[in-house]
This record gives sequence, structure tokens and C-alpha cells, in this order.
Amino acid sequence: MSKLRVLFISSEIMPYVPESHISKICRYLPQGIQESGKEIRAFMPRYGIINERRNQLHEVIRLSGMNLIIDDTDHSLIIKVASIQAARMQIYFIDNEDFFSRKHQLSDAEGKYFEDNDERSIFFARGVLETVKKLRWAPDIVHCHGWMSALVPAYLKHFYKDDAILNHSKIIYSLYNDNFSGNLNTDIKRKLTTDISGSENLNLFDSPDYNNYIKFAMQYSDAIIKGHPEASDELMQFAKDIGKKTLDYQGDEDYISSFSEFYDSLM
Repeated sequence: MSKLRVLFISSEIMPYVPESHISKICRYLPQGIQESGKEIRAFMPRYGIINERRNQLHEVIRLSGMNLIIDDTDHSLIIKVASIQAARMQIYFIDNEDFFSRKHQLSDAEGKYFEDNDERSIFFARGVLETVKKLRWAPDIVHCHGWMSALVPAYLKHFYKDDAILNHSKIIYSLYNDNFSGNLNTDIKRKLTTDISGSENLNLFDSPDYNNYIKFAMQYSDAIIKGHPEASDELMQFAKDIGKKTLDYQGDEDYISSFSEFYDSLM
């Protein structure tokens, strides 16, 4: 019997970005799942705050070079990789000069969210999935962490629904307390229509605030995990109301074994 394959798509992973609840989970969860006997791949954005020399990132030429079109503009997809030696684990980075060269993650020095965070999340979602296709590595489970990954479920269920590498994956979205205030760019609905046509759930982006962004992810996910004790109870209830399988917060000690069992239960 072949190993279960788990794809981790994370907004942040330590030590490449400062420690947070998400970056810590996304550092140790893939390692623990790999040590449990499953096969893993892990992706995150290559934010400009990441010191490439210190972290020994290098470009993977055979995976780079594709252009992704967002809102009629071509953006080059660059794939980089680094190793966490202690975990015997590689991390893949999605990079692009337009979106990820700035020396901040999601907001500027004054704390204002970047105007193009919507396009950055589109590019990240498509960049990961195009890279997985190039790797010819078919994941059984796709586990998304952080709102930057929230468009992945819809892309899998619409844009890649006929792709032999990606069309059988079960999708899990982990809900954290990574709320942003206000709305993302209100043009996101129009930008997504080309790739995700025919989705009635695009109406959620009439008001692209945090709650609607996450509800959009939940609509296309197979299961939802409460990843932080302060994650929204209202959003968890929404997941249950629309019939999604859910897993409550598991604490800092037992989450790896609990998640591994949860993965198995979806197959």
C-alpha cells in the first residue's frame, strides 16, 4: 500500500518568518506527519523578509519559468527551495518580483494591508498547484493554513477539477485567528471570475472581508479544523451548518497524532 500524500500550503513557516501560532504549527506538523509514515510536501510564499543566504534558499530551475496571468497581466513564477536539516524536510517557496520582493509580509511599515493582497493570494494558490503538477506528485490530502491559502480549495474544485494530478485530493482548511480588518481589493470577484466561473459563491466577494474570504474557502473544503483556541466560533459553526466535517482545537501536545488520524478518516 502506498504512503498517504499530504500537501501543506501555509501562509507562514518558521524559521523563515518570525514565530507565530501558524508558523510554529506549520513548522512541526509536516515533520510529525512525515515521521508518522506519510509523504509530505510543504509550500509558503517567499516573502521579502526572508534572508535567502542565511536560510540557503536556491531556485529550482526545472520548476520555474512559467507565467501566470492575473487580471490580464503576466507574472513570472519562480520556485525556490530550502531544507530544514533537523527535520529532513524541504520547504518550497512561491516567488515573484512583483508580489513578494517587498520587505514585509502582508502589510506595510504602518500596518496598512497591501492593496494587491488579493492578487498575491491568487498567485500563491495557483503557483503552488502548478508546481505540484510539474512535480507530478498527486496529493491525497491538501491542508491549507492561513487566509493567504484560502483560494486554494476553490481552484482545486473548479480550475483544476479535471486535472489527473489534483482532482482526487481531499481538502482541509485550518481556521486560525489571523483576521484582517476592512476589505481586500473589491475587484477580486472580477479577477476570479475568469478562473472560477460558474461559482455562485463568488457573491461572497461583493464584500471581500475576512469572514467572507474564509467562508469562500470553507464552501470548497471537505473538512475544517479549528487551528487556534481563539479562532472564530461563528465561522466554525458556519462550517458545520453547511455540512463540513470538523475537528475542534486539539491543543499544543496532541495535534499531530490527531491530525494524522483525521487525514486517514477522510480517505
